[in-house]
Amino acid sequence: MSPIGFAPTLLALQLPGFGGGTGTAFLFQIVAIFAIFYFLLIRPQQQQKKKHEEQLKGIKRGDRVVTFGGIVAEVVHVKELVAGGSMDDEITIRSAESRLIVERGRVARIVTTPSAASKD
Repeated sequence: MSPIGFAPTLLALQLPGFGGGTGTAFLFQIVAIFAIFYFLLIRPQQQQKKKHEEQLKGIKRGDRVVTFGGIVAEVVHVKELVAGGSMDDEITIRSAESRLIVERGRVARIVTTPSAASKD
């Protein structure tokens, strides 16, 4: 069959009266696209967020942290407002000669911990 004759055949199969089942094919495509987005975008972001929150709950005195504002500092004191460590807990940090109080949830990342620094 020539390429010119092939296209009308495919078009005829997609019409509701001829091939049928186009609704299920469309539904399958939508589900497949959602599954791809979930496994490539949504799920990895959720896992990364959960890992970050676990790291923040483990912040202790002596850790070097970077805040979302770009301040690199050492944790001096952790004041837990709720048992178990929430993101609203206050952390006192020291950067150079300044002491700042920030919320635990405003820490972007933990640079080093005392145990990691002693291994080097």
